[in-house]
Amino acid sequence: MTRTLLIIDIQNDYFPGGAHPLVGPEAAATAAARLLASHREAGQPVVHVQHVWDAPDAAFFAPGTVGVEIHELVAPIEGEPVVVKANPNSFLDTDLDERLREAGADADGVVIVGMMSSMCVDATVRAAADLGYTVTVAHDACAAPDLTFGDQVVPAAQVHAAFMAALGDSYAEVVSVDELLGGSTAP
Repeated sequence: MTRTLLIIDIQNDYFPGGAHPLVGPEAAATAAARLLASHREAGQPVVHVQHVWDAPDAAFFAPGTVGVEIHELVAPIEGEPVVVKANPNSFLDTDLDERLREAGADADGVVIVGMMSSMCVDATVRAAADLGYTVTVAHDACAAPDLTFGDQVVPAAQVHAAFMAALGDSYAEVVSVDELLGGSTAP
């Protein structure tokens, strides 16, 4: 079976020293890199997504900055397409659907990894499922931020767990990288 790997927004601004660091981006990127290496070795398709915030007041992902660049652990190589987006949903106003269908993802599904669990990963997974894709999310290859709601701080681990639980309930199979690579480590 061929499954397309979709890597969403693993960009420098989400790492320590970046403009919008998440909690645990290094571990998530390392896990994503393992999947990427496996896909490359097997000759399976890979599509990268890069968020570019092209506005004068962009808080992060500003064009021409180091922060907007895809992190070196998962950087695309020649022949791997990069879809540039401006919205949380990677399908909105992009050619992602066409690229995935050309890669055969409509037949065998798509494996999604990336950042942020609570924003772009969530929006893209839901849209992919709505478009008819069979979706798998590698939960340990995704990262989230701490969030606030009113006067409550919601720790990143809880944010991530809540979004993975919701996606796993109706939109995707949510598994670990080890499970995808043939191991049996549960979430």
